[in-house]
Amino acid sequence: MNLTITGHHVEVTPAIRDYVSGKLEKAVRHADDVTSIGVILSVEKLRQKAEVTIRVKGKDIFAESQDENLYAAIDLMIDKVDRQIVKYKQKSRGHDHEALKHQPASEAAEQ
Repeated sequence: MNLTITGHHVEVTPAIRDYVSGKLEKAVRHADDVTSIGVILSVEKLRQKAEVTIRVKGKDIFAESQDENLYAAIDLMIDKVDRQIVKYKQKSRGHDHEALKHQPASEAAEQ
């Protein structure tokens, strides 16, 4: 897994880097096939903005959030992306079960 954290008009300190990577580890543990993660932290006037793009097999998951505090924006972003990862995981599992439903009973019993 490749993790890239960049800052626009904000310095990405080691504390911020550790905070983001720690939070992302907890969110990404739901997905098995993550290839890369890109995080952009930026400041626009008085708003702190956090964006993440997570590349998984066959899909890109994107989430962004804004808040007055950068750490709060990161937390909101992680909550959003975590929900999206869980939804993606449930959908991918659901398709496997549907394939078994449409098979004749004799083939499903053999598997």
